[in-house]
Amino acid sequence: MSDIIHLLPDSIANQIAAGEVIQRPASVVKELVENAIDAGADSVQLIIKDAGRTLVQVIDNGKGMSATDARMAFERHATSKIKSADDLFALHTMGFRGEALPSIAAIAQVELKTRKEGEELGTLLQIAGSKVEKQEPVACPEGSNFSVKNIFYNVPARRKFLKSNDTERRNILIELERIVLVNPSIEFSFIDNDIEVLKYPACGLRQRIVNVIGKNFNQQLISIDIDTSLVKITGFVGKPDSARKTRAQQFFFVNGRYMRHPYFNKAVLSAFEPLIPTGEYPNYFIYFEVDPSTIDVNIHPTKTEIKFENEQPVWQILSAAIKEALGKFNEVPTIDFDTDDAIDIPIHDPSKNTAQPRVNINPSYNPFKSSSSTGYQRPNLDWEQFYQGFENDKGSLDTPEETPADRTIFNQSEGSDEVERANADMVIHYQYKSRYILTSVKSGLMLIDQRRAHIRILFDRFLSQIEHKKGISQRALFPEIIELSPSEAAMIPYLMDDLEAVGFDLSHLGNNAYAVNGAPSEVKADPVQLIHNMIDKNIESGSDVKEEIRISLALSMANAAAIPYGHKLSDEEMNKIVDQLFASQSHKYTPDGKLIISLLEDDIIDKMFK
Repeated sequence: MSDIIHLLPDSIANQIAAGEVIQRPASVVKELVENAIDAGADSVQLIIKDAGRTLVQVIDNGKGMSATDARMAFERHATSKIKSADDLFALHTMGFRGEALPSIAAIAQVELKTRKEGEELGTLLQIAGSKVEKQEPVACPEGSNFSVKNIFYNVPARRKFLKSNDTERRNILIELERIVLVNPSIEFSFIDNDIEVLKYPACGLRQRIVNVIGKNFNQQLISIDIDTSLVKITGFVGKPDSARKTRAQQFFFVNGRYMRHPYFNKAVLSAFEPLIPTGEYPNYFIYFEVDPSTIDVNIHPTKTEIKFENEQPVWQILSAAIKEALGKFNEVPTIDFDTDDAIDIPIHDPSKNTAQPRVNINPSYNPFKSSSSTGYQRPNLDWEQFYQGFENDKGSLDTPEETPADRTIFNQSEGSDEVERANADMVIHYQYKSRYILTSVKSGLMLIDQRRAHIRILFDRFLSQIEHKKGISQRALFPEIIELSPSEAAMIPYLMDDLEAVGFDLSHLGNNAYAVNGAPSEVKADPVQLIHNMIDKNIESGSDVKEEIRISLALSMANAAAIPYGHKLSDEEMNKIVDQLFASQSHKYTPDGKLIISLLEDDIIDKMFK
């Protein structure tokens, strides 16, 4: 019987490795830009076409490579950063495993132009599907110029599963943001389909954060800075009032590398817990500097999950640093008695007689008299005006000018006739602790969560408006300006049709800024914050299917517009909520799966009294 186990060809092995390292065009961007940083570049240019499908090009002014190095860089496990196993635990660079370039070359057509400092000519190298097609001397600037064309051209199954251009472009921007935020001393530019859409000049850390997230964010940053024998922690946290309902602006970096760390995230949340409402999340940009031997960055192919040797002590240091920063921000200001505007407080002298304060009154004043002797002239009021219309229907005491229906949580467009019919057929409901609606049914006592019920009702309504484009917009007297980060702005074209369908009116002002000229009439929340939350939620979920985005949009708006807990409901409002809830096809659960209705059955109630 012949042997059945054999070694894979290098081309297939590289494609398998590419499946771990290169998942989409954003992965190519990450690897190439990190290589440029490791090469000592202080200027990096990223160029893409068709969201990276057709072209991902990275040009840097780093130290470049010789002809031999350029060829060796595309061999598996070839690296300039590791010479022994001990080097794995003393890493100060971004890439180190030597898999990125061969993985990219296995699934794309790659062209490299590179020249070392001091050399007259550089090297041109062309590789497609792991096969070297050309290598020759070429005139080029110092540094490296990588062009990656037609990603997954030889793996059609992988190319077929790439998302839409908007989604892939958004993922590229997210990767670029993470790199830009941790390298403020490097100049970055981003060219998309021959248009320069971003340019970040070299600057300080705070200014880089503001350039990426938006200039309005500058006033929201609180600095943190603590240096211990275990870890040095610097960066910024957002003020409590800048907290959002999503986790979009939360960044951890360790030794210049972006990381995800749920355990440290809990340390930040615990520090903010008493200062922000439940369900909101703080913004933070936190940078750790630790001994490389105390962390393991090689536990995940993308190197975004990092294991710390001293996690618990670092957790405590991080929590203390944030609490100290927040404490300074919330510190009660002291009164400065040395200022020129200080109040002059007289010193008590017991030897002097102090006059008792007196109040001057006119004893002859009578408000019911008009007399020249008192010096008071009563105004000539036409009291009959107050009684005009008193006896007609509109002015009667039994029908005040503002009826309970005017204060209802539902739109007046639903009609007064409908309210009158509801009053005639009204079932008695009881509101418990301004949170639950209690109502009697055949099988027992039903408890309805009022906020969740309203979310369900509004979600169905907003989703219908999106599908039929029948949202009602309320024009803003003074349009508000919303400034977005590049990754947020990338979502707007994808959401614009649905935003307009529910009543938003946005106009593009350039430079990732939009004017909010109108908002849905049913939503009373801040439209700028609501748009931020909706965009962040879509970035978090990574939705690509249009229906999923519409559901996410409708749910975000329903959460913003629904009545809060603690809101006292009238009988008409409770009746309306119950009626409209049971008119929904999915009245038991909210769109995100939370229970709305709970039933306390008769036999359980009976057992309580036995």
